Amino acid sequence: MGGSHSREDLEIDSSDEEDGGGGGGESCHEEYEDAEEEQRRHQKEPHRASSSSGTTSQSLNSLDEIDARLKSLRVKYPAAARPPDLKNPVKLYLHIGGNTPKAKWIVSDKLTSYRFVRTSSVDGGGGGSDDDDCEEEEESVGRGEGSWWVLKVGSKVRVRVSSDMQLKMFGEQRRVDFVSSGVWAMKFFTNEEYRSFVTRFQDCLFENVYGLRATEGNKEKVYGKEFLGWVKPEVADDSVWEDAENDLRKSPELSSRNHPNPDLMEEFEEASNGGIQSLTLGALDNSFLVNDLGVQVYRNSAHGIRGKGVHVRYDSGNKKVGSSLSEMTPKKAMLMRGETNMMLMSPLKEGKPHATGLQQLDIETGKIVTEWKFEKDGADITMRDITNDTKGSQLDPSESTFLGLDDNRLCQWDMRDRRGIVQNIASSNSPVLQWTQGHQFSRGTNFQCFATTGDGSIVVGSIDGKIRLYSKTSMRQAKTAFPGLGSPITQVDVTYDGKWVLGTTDTYLVLICTLFTDKDGRTKTGFTGRMGNKIPAPRLLKLTPLDSHLAGENNKFHGGHFSWVTENGKQERHLVATVGKFSVIWDFQQVKNSAHQCYRNQQGLKSCYCYKIVLKDESIVESRFMHDKFAVSDSPEAPLVVATPMKVSSISLSGRR
Repeated sequence: MGGSHSREDLEIDSSDEEDGGGGGGESCHEEYEDAEEEQRRHQKEPHRASSSSGTTSQSLNSLDEIDARLKSLRVKYPAAARPPDLKNPVKLYLHIGGNTPKAKWIVSDKLTSYRFVRTSSVDGGGGGSDDDDCEEEEESVGRGEGSWWVLKVGSKVRVRVSSDMQLKMFGEQRRVDFVSSGVWAMKFFTNEEYRSFVTRFQDCLFENVYGLRATEGNKEKVYGKEFLGWVKPEVADDSVWEDAENDLRKSPELSSRNHPNPDLMEEFEEASNGGIQSLTLGALDNSFLVNDLGVQVYRNSAHGIRGKGVHVRYDSGNKKVGSSLSEMTPKKAMLMRGETNMMLMSPLKEGKPHATGLQQLDIETGKIVTEWKFEKDGADITMRDITNDTKGSQLDPSESTFLGLDDNRLCQWDMRDRRGIVQNIASSNSPVLQWTQGHQFSRGTNFQCFATTGDGSIVVGSIDGKIRLYSKTSMRQAKTAFPGLGSPITQVDVTYDGKWVLGTTDTYLVLICTLFTDKDGRTKTGFTGRMGNKIPAPRLLKLTPLDSHLAGENNKFHGGHFSWVTENGKQERHLVATVGKFSVIWDFQQVKNSAHQCYRNQQGLKSCYCYKIVLKDESIVESRFMHDKFAVSDSPEAPLVVATPMKVSSISLSGRR
């Protein structure tokens, strides 16, 4: 297994002056001349993330060596190599070899230039195309319909400006790294040129996302006056983040169990019955894997989960006669009633999450005891997601209600009838869930996902990137609506106390603080009141360009979660998300620390690149931390459970430094 923190602790030679790279030794010249041939050769070799950061750090340091050696012989490459009239000059590097022992940086172009152009070509990027049809220079006024900005670097790179580039800034080195059919680095010759590029890139990104020029007026139009700090983080109120750091330092629990860089130890791994679709963790005795054949039961312990050999199968004897529900494998499972029952939701169509009802599984008997229908005002409706009323309500043995979400609906369902009496499911062919409260929105909210706090407040993520906060008393009007950053929210989570919200997008995670001070000086969360105009800027959690490339072009972040607590006064310690074969773990306290090294010399929203990676042999279905009660004294966290289609693993975070 692989445990690796961010693998980009690189330093380009700080003595690199404004000479276009200066001289160079003969061996470096040969390496530069053969860069494209060497790239093709390495691309044929398998790329695999290693179990530590050492290999990559070593390869990245070779970039320093190239710069130093290029400078060592100024006779061959004189200091005047940079033409005075060259606009936007840069030195371009390419990383080859992935994370294999042969990985290294090579000079792709010792002196070239970049430009932003507007294009309407179909591919809009891809790297290296010289097809300039329908392209306009960046000085062109206005934005054409159906066009977007691309970044071109010499003849080697042509890529659409988007978050898919995973652009990472190194202010002290006057350098940016990014992904475009490979991992590239651009080194600028002056601080002014570096800052000019970053500003122009962010403006082009804004225009590509929102279809508006990046003027102050348009930014206010998109974000609103209250959220201008999200556009200009340098003027945002960061005092809330600083207060959070102080609170963490005062916490006796965390001070004794704070391990910023824990080792990862795999306790054990075992094969499943195959076709795992979802992972459902319990806080009591058992956890569950839903697969193509049924539900597998696992025993919880301080070392992770282990199979009990119990398997509830989907078969004709377990299916209600005359069922109108989908025959497809359930994609969603939710524990209820003291974790003795499980609600299973199967989509109507492949690739679509919407369902017309639920199956209720009695875990103790292993039988599906009823099939519920979603209905409102006598008409069948669909739901795309369900969740418990609160973060800990699955532990309540009397729980009869839960929440439902559809594209334009947010509601609470009750398994009792209108008189509050439990329905006689034995005599009812398909009992109807009661819509007890909620709202059906007339306009397109495009809800995607939701989660609840410890007191039942609700956070909802949307396809437009917005994140809405609803109080536990009203689902009609959001108390706070955070603007989108341009990417759909595919998963959302919230801490037990409601102070922090985590949104997952395809290319990054966004961490939002909901705390604010009202006019009377009281500290509240955005679930209970309107946050006003002093809203702190969020922080982004990202992969480095190299790790993003290793994860695979079509692999996207999914399933971002906090670690799991269900008690007031307890603090979540980690965040985890999945991308391809990677489970990525961030230290929560480190992310909140404004003095953290990742945040130095960054422009725009602060992005954290310090994480641990758990690498598996196949794409990961889901990664979740077990309940906090399973954290042992010598570990900073409960075990992490990682499910792939064929296996399930339990990983402990060691207390060793």
